[in-house]
Amino acid sequence: MSPHLNTKAILPKRIILMRHGESQGNLDGTAYTTTPDYQIPLTQRGLAQARLAGARLRDVVSETSPDCPDWRVYFYVSPYERTRSTLREVGRSFDKKRIIGVREECRIREQDFGNFQVEERMKVIKQTRERFGRFFYRFPEGESAADVFDRVSGFLESLWRDIDNNRLHLDPSHDLNLIIVSHGLTSRVFFMKWFKWTVEQFEQLNNFGNCDFRVMQLGSGGEYSLAIHHTEEELREWGLSADMIADQKWRATASRGDWNEKCPWYLDAFFDSLADSDDSADDEKFDETNHKPN
Repeated sequence: MSPHLNTKAILPKRIILMRHGESQGNLDGTAYTTTPDYQIPLTQRGLAQARLAGARLRDVVSETSPDCPDWRVYFYVSPYERTRSTLREVGRSFDKKRIIGVREECRIREQDFGNFQVEERMKVIKQTRERFGRFFYRFPEGESAADVFDRVSGFLESLWRDIDNNRLHLDPSHDLNLIIVSHGLTSRVFFMKWFKWTVEQFEQLNNFGNCDFRVMQLGSGGEYSLAIHHTEEELREWGLSADMIADQKWRATASRGDWNEKCPWYLDAFFDSLADSDDSADDEKFDETNHKPN
């Protein structure tokens, strides 16, 4: 959660990240040799996927709370052709009154792989990336996942300012659903930043399928969790470890701002072993309290 969050801010019920439909680049890698990445269109199958995904999204967000029977959506979309086309098809499932607004957001665009891509060269580059590490490897003339992390972090700060100032929530009687139509790696980086996952944990995550989406839902204590809407089996299939899944379950009922001390990677991933207590420090504290010389 944001450390500066206004306690009177009305939190969205759900924050949903969705990958675009099948693109021409997904179908044929040579498309990138003649068409800039941001102009790659959806295939006919991708358009159909997006329409179906819109219906599925509507089913999810229309599941309202008993004390909040109405709902609205607000969309963020990457400026790429394939994400905007996906949003256009998704939008067919929503009445105009349900959509509060939409914003094109450049910081949630695809990882930059360079400009026009030479197919054979890209195969060698991606093999090198596998050896070097997917998070830190920077494509020539492009970005690393670490670079994407930096701009997604900036987007999250802006998102929290909008939530903090209630800019997105026009009526507190409505369930608000934020839907972010973006790309596979960008969405995984979003979760990494949000849930404070390590680089090692990020490397184990599986990519979204075309038009797949992940639902972060607000828990009873004010934290967001993937485990409210999704099953443990789904989380495991996406590459979450047992510890990460346990943390998601904890978040489903945790009070906002609490720290999950039982989650091993918060400490154990960084230290070989830590003593339960420091006896010498306790002794010094005891001496100071009782005004005894050491």
